[in-house]
Amino acid sequence: MLSFTEHVSRWCASHPWLTLAFCLAVLVGGGYLASGIGDSLTTDAGNTVELESDKAERLIEERIGAGTGPTELVVVRSNNLAVEDLTFRRYVERIQAGLKELQPGTISATLSFYDTGDGSLVSPSRKATIIPVVLAGPDDDLESQAGDVRDAVAAIRDPAFETYVTGEESIGLTFTEIAEADLQTAELFGLPIAFVILAIVFGALVAAGIPVIVALLSILVSVGITAVIGQQFTLSIFVVNVATMIGLAVGIDYTLFIVERFRDERARGLDKVDAIARGGATAGRTVLFSGLTVIVALAGMLIIPDTIFRSIAIGAIIVVVVTIAASMTLLPAILSLLGDKVNAIRIPFTGRERSSEKEGGFWDRTSRFVMRHPIASVVVSVTILVIAAVPYLGIELGFAGVSTLPNDTDVYRGFVILEEEFTAGLIEQTDVVIDAPDVGAPEVQGGISRLRELLASDEAFGATTVTISERSDLVVVSMPINGDPTGEAAFDALNRLRTEHIASAFQGVDVDIYVGGETAGSDDYFELIQQYTPIVFAFVLGLSFLVLLVVFRSVVVPIKALLMNLLSVGAAYGLLVLVFQEGIGAELLGFQQVDRIEAWVPLFLFAVLFGLSMDYHVFLLSRVRERYDETHDNRESIAFGVRSTASIITGAALIMVAVFAGFAMGDLVMFQQMGFGLAIAVLIDATLVRTVLVPASMVLLGDANWYLPSWLQWLPRVSVEGTTSSEAPALQGEPVAGG
Repeated sequence: MLSFTEHVSRWCASHPWLTLAFCLAVLVGGGYLASGIGDSLTTDAGNTVELESDKAERLIEERIGAGTGPTELVVVRSNNLAVEDLTFRRYVERIQAGLKELQPGTISATLSFYDTGDGSLVSPSRKATIIPVVLAGPDDDLESQAGDVRDAVAAIRDPAFETYVTGEESIGLTFTEIAEADLQTAELFGLPIAFVILAIVFGALVAAGIPVIVALLSILVSVGITAVIGQQFTLSIFVVNVATMIGLAVGIDYTLFIVERFRDERARGLDKVDAIARGGATAGRTVLFSGLTVIVALAGMLIIPDTIFRSIAIGAIIVVVVTIAASMTLLPAILSLLGDKVNAIRIPFTGRERSSEKEGGFWDRTSRFVMRHPIASVVVSVTILVIAAVPYLGIELGFAGVSTLPNDTDVYRGFVILEEEFTAGLIEQTDVVIDAPDVGAPEVQGGISRLRELLASDEAFGATTVTISERSDLVVVSMPINGDPTGEAAFDALNRLRTEHIASAFQGVDVDIYVGGETAGSDDYFELIQQYTPIVFAFVLGLSFLVLLVVFRSVVVPIKALLMNLLSVGAAYGLLVLVFQEGIGAELLGFQQVDRIEAWVPLFLFAVLFGLSMDYHVFLLSRVRERYDETHDNRESIAFGVRSTASIITGAALIMVAVFAGFAMGDLVMFQQMGFGLAIAVLIDATLVRTVLVPASMVLLGDANWYLPSWLQWLPRVSVEGTTSSEAPALQGEPVAGG
């Protein structure tokens, strides 16, 4: 009876033009939808549960109102002129005049020191001033309006002055623009290297080009589907970057497996369609199981009630599903049309394969050396991984703020001037929301006075303002926190505000108090991540265990696989902290040293790496189990599995490393962390774990690797490779000695 993957592959290979026509229609539709992806995404983070900062914001909107629109700040500084100088004044007035000429509905107000005489708009040095510009809205067009303000100021800019636009919306716009540029950098770096690796593995340029084409087409369709979903649900702007990265990695890898199997079957003399069908029944089936494993791991991020995690999970899952579908339909059709031309444009001295039946070669010798010294191999490899993981104990989670942006951006330069001349906290206010039946009561007023006195004595906070609701049932004490709102100093100040200042000022006063603002929202987000991390770990580990239990009919294999994956993920975490947080080697690698690791990165790395690691584990162990069922020779089965998969897995891993390294080369520190973490983890998994730890541990365990208790014999028998070789009964009860 034909397997599902074999049946689909055979049908698509037998009807290539019909399959291509269908895929072309899907591609055109996906491309059309993808063109509108920008209107479906946002740079704002959000939660589906109400945190303290969310409640503060809601109370302000309900009882006081949203107030004016977001405010951008035009920062102007002179090296030698004071604001009282006529030249300085005329320059500021030219800027205001230019802003007022913007399209109606872009800004609602702009003020300056010369309009109001407000001394807070002038720096103590008298050589800098700020021009608040209130955007008109609507909310979904604020970044575009901030861009118009930036362009208008740039057109008037006088080189005698430092003039920059900064603010929440222009910062978000800058992140979006750099994310798009980083995506292009990743593609320009990762794709050529991936193609070179494919050319070396296949030894033919045509074969090397197929995986790249299939991956790119899958990404385009996936982005189109994501755009549709983004019309109904809030999705982060970074979903495109993540979908592209995962799509390139798994798309090239999955296609690589199937194309290589097709070439092998043709070399053995199978008819073209039969070779494609056989590839679908074996490598295609492996791709299906591996893809499902990746999806299971990624689904763990859907548990977290946060738009960033859910956006990343949705985008990544969609691209994996589309890639699997393309591998099972589009790829067989392409192979059917090309036939043996897949080997066209041969490259000398590359692509030469050694039969997996023949002993010898680098990988066979390596595995046998490891198996001769299994205890030493396990001890050394585990020790290296544990030492690499130790720095993770000092991890600090955070968000990439304006201070992590490239130094040549307007928003960064404006931020620096604000920090030097005013307070960078002007970018985003922190609000202390006091909910009481009567805010005019003496005890409440006393608490407010004490709080303002404490804040005035803490140099981390700027001047406070007080806003009272019309019904006098809510009061908001607002103030800037000096420095980057998502910087280390801001979080320290917030912690003092929440645990010391508020507690001291309102001791014994019966009111409800909530702290809002960007810094408070980020801090609440970190707590949310810490709360859901063990839940996500349990979900991913539990489902991965069940999948491997069914696939390999062993309780030992999944336990060992999970432990090894945790070791490699832990090592990647530790190296991530060592490089980015501690700064060791950061400058050498071209990375930016920061105080905190991006809050979503560790959990994202865990989910993605667990899925990708399982890819290679399933591919390797399925070959080991296949040979073990035939021979019951544990040591020889391990050597066979390693030498028969090492070349293809190594090539696939190097492709992933190239793709992830491309993202690490971008300017956004969050993508540097993500790309580096994924690249180093895949490298660790494909070398130290797969080459040393897996064979050494399997030798030590012997036949116990395949131990399955008698009470689990009802589990279905699943052949990942779809082989027809007879399976020996799984070990029951106690493991059998020998082998």
